[in-house]
Amino acid sequence: MKITSIDAFVLAVPTPKPMALNYAQQKLVVAEISTDEGVKGLGYSLVFGGGGAEAVHAYLETRLAPVLIGEDPLFVERLWEKMFRTDMGMKKQGVAAYALSALDIGLWDIAGKAAGLPLYKLWGAVTDRIPAYGSGGWSKYSERELIAEAEKYAALGCKYYKMKIHHADPRENAKRVGAVRRALGDGVRMMVDVNQRLDVLANIRQAQVLEEFDLVWYEEPVLADDIAACAEVAHGIKIPVATGENNYTRFEFRDLVERRAARVLMPDVCRANGFSETMRIGRHAAAHQIAVAPHVVHELSLQVVGALPNGFLVEFIDWTPPDLFEEMPECRDGCFSVPERPGHGMALARGAKEKYRSA
Repeated sequence: MKITSIDAFVLAVPTPKPMALNYAQQKLVVAEISTDEGVKGLGYSLVFGGGGAEAVHAYLETRLAPVLIGEDPLFVERLWEKMFRTDMGMKKQGVAAYALSALDIGLWDIAGKAAGLPLYKLWGAVTDRIPAYGSGGWSKYSERELIAEAEKYAALGCKYYKMKIHHADPRENAKRVGAVRRALGDGVRMMVDVNQRLDVLANIRQAQVLEEFDLVWYEEPVLADDIAACAEVAHGIKIPVATGENNYTRFEFRDLVERRAARVLMPDVCRANGFSETMRIGRHAAAHQIAVAPHVVHELSLQVVGALPNGFLVEFIDWTPPDLFEEMPECRDGCFSVPERPGHGMALARGAKEKYRSA
């Protein structure tokens, strides 16, 4: 089997309210990989909020896609190394990592289809049913919108809900968390997300006023680049730290593990150089008894968590319009069943490319 062509493009997809208050749209950088045997692979990277999607597309199309043409797509790991070592002056982080991720996801889709297996079974399945946490609670939500969103996820059976804590006053953040906690009751546990906004001391102060809520985790406290500061926070607060959505390689995650900077790692398959590197990260975490809860794109992340003994949760952000994918996994009783279709199980809906394609 040989790769004959790669069609890459950007989809710009509007988001619903209240999410649209913070992010009016999402963009997907898509790669459709064709082979001489008719097997096709779909790869895509979700660029959250859309910023930089065009740069990701340009790098994918001009630098990475050409090195795959004529290659056997079933040599996924070899092709991953070939892409990773293309342009050694360009670290595979940020734009380059998003681009590589989309292609790696597409290659694994082909591998699964060729084998007739969903990826989690190809990798060695642990479970076919994954619990989810409802995620959102952005800073521009009113308290009413915040509670309504949390209750929506609880009504779907989700036993976990995560919200942002972006107010400059730690007490205001605690007040919002408390309001949601009271609305949800004892049946739902909560997490909070700082989104890299604070320094070490500010995080310690913030965490202290949140201890009463028995949070599952305290997410991304400092700049993702500063692993030493993340470790200092993790050692200085009583709430478990989760991080990793803005780290890109197993080498960064190795540093997080060695510094004991987090108890939950959150690689994003669209940022962490695809399925290949995300699975390496997950297995390394397993050797240190650290849980893995991948960031967003739950429809892809399900394959990863289903194949990891230390897989914990997938992040469920209910934003996707019904005409984007053929069949999105459904949340039932707070869990997702891993798609059983060969490959990763996702396909663009008929007409989605034409409707959402960005000029």
